[in-house]
Amino acid sequence: MEKIQVLLIEDDPMVQEVNRQFVEQVEGFTVAGVAGSGVEGMERIRTLKPDLAIMDIYMPQQDGIETLTQIRQEQLPVDVMVISAANDQKTIQRMLQYGAVDYIMKPFKFERVRQALEHYRGMKQALNHSGPVSQSELDRMLHRAAEQDAAASMGKSAASTSRNHDLLSAADELPKGLQAVTMRQIVHFLLQQPHPLSAEEVAEGVGIARVTARRYLEYLEKSGRLRLDLQYGVGRPVNKYVISSVES
Repeated sequence: MEKIQVLLIEDDPMVQEVNRQFVEQVEGFTVAGVAGSGVEGMERIRTLKPDLAIMDIYMPQQDGIETLTQIRQEQLPVDVMVISAANDQKTIQRMLQYGAVDYIMKPFKFERVRQALEHYRGMKQALNHSGPVSQSELDRMLHRAAEQDAAASMGKSAASTSRNHDLLSAADELPKGLQAVTMRQIVHFLLQQPHPLSAEEVAEGVGIARVTARRYLEYLEKSGRLRLDLQYGVGRPVNKYVISSVES
């Protein structure tokens, strides 16, 4: 199959370049051209005839909503994918109603763009085959992205559950001098915190002495359940502790 031709419609040069690099990292895609506004984008669509236009919403002269509306009115044979900071329901609904094949919100990561492009490539390859499409083939095309998202979500949930179980089990195998009740209090407190904490912050949150908190935190760090995070400011760096990620 020939490479899928992509037109980037984005007014921010930096985002435009990021989009270009991301697209060209995915097998089977190439950037055929770029446009800095909806008006220029329409001109490029007519002349370049790309397979896919990746467009922003907020653009000068003509925004993404107006551009997609015009594409449909002129019945131009181009698919549209949105990458935008617009996150209000009305805008998202409008773009999807007008046939956007995917909607990615800024800031975004390469993995999300890769997933969207690979799903689009699979759908395009399936539809380019001659002959009728069966219901099962259509279901695979339409629900592939949802299945990938669900699998990723399940993987993250399982990893989080495994990490929490490992941390909670720390109270079952303590060396002499450490108490299971205190360890459980510290662990439950840490599991509720989104940011690294110092021994002083843990001591205050749990209601124990700072020296006591430090002993438990050091044990958890040495056993690999916590990660030491040195934070620098004025004076000496501060030791802060954060739950070790399964991914790291």
